[in-house]
Amino acid sequence: MTLFYRMTEGIRITVYPSYVPAQSDPDAARFVFSYRIRIENVGPKAAQLVWRHWYIHDPVAGDQEVSGEGVIGQKPVIQPGGVHEYSSFCVLQGPEGSMEGSYEFLRAGGVSFHAAIPKFLLRMDGIQA
Repeated sequence: MTLFYRMTEGIRITVYPSYVPAQSDPDAARFVFSYRIRIENVGPKAAQLVWRHWYIHDPVAGDQEVSGEGVIGQKPVIQPGGVHEYSSFCVLQGPEGSMEGSYEFLRAGGVSFHAAIPKFLLRMDGIQA
């Protein structure tokens, strides 16, 4: 399985993307990709994920930005040594593209920082779910 990861301020973000042929329809320019995100706190201080910002690159439909509070309706607090995982999906009009972005985290005392989400590839001929 192909994975992509990045470390920022003691937060390691790993992404596992895959193509979902059962939900895709290439004849209708609908390519569905799922991705699993693993967020690990390998640093010494707790951090709460409060905001997400994504850049979705679709060579057919063009680029778009998506942002909002938390992830899938949650604002998890990740303790040192802790992990938060979730899955989501993206629909592209072309058979390949990519995503990247950042999460905003908040630490005790109101200190905030952005953790980079690594750029990951979405490819129809890649790993399939």
